Amino acid sequence: VQLQASGGGLVQPGGSLRLSCAASGFTLDYYAIGWFRQAPGKEREGVSCISSSDGSTYYADSVKGRFTISRDNAKNTVYLQMNSLKPEDTAVYYCAASRGGVVTTRASRYDYWGQGTLVTVSS
Repeated sequence: VQLQASGGGLVQPGGSLRLSCAASGFTLDYYAIGWFRQAPGKEREGVSCISSSDGSTYYADSVKGRFTISRDNAKNTVYLQMNSLKPEDTAVYYCAASRGGVVTTRASRYDYWGQGTLVTVSS
């Protein structure tokens, strides 16, 4: 059972990145998927999540209107499209899967975690 986060990199302010969270060993269909981030010296923050069933989503106020979460069950992958990136978006981004299936930013509700992918927004 593994989650693989990818797609991070260096981007200029105002740029875009798309993060991917691919699962192996289990099917993402029945899991809520969350994206979290942790910047140096800061606590981990729940950025966005999507439910397993009805597609309900959550976005932190800091990313609302700029980030979009989506899932492709056929590819067993969840995406985080990040637009209009700001320097304050710089962090390691983690994806996680929750059997509960509902939208939540409580890290304790997540059962599996990916290894993280670094996003750096800088000119």
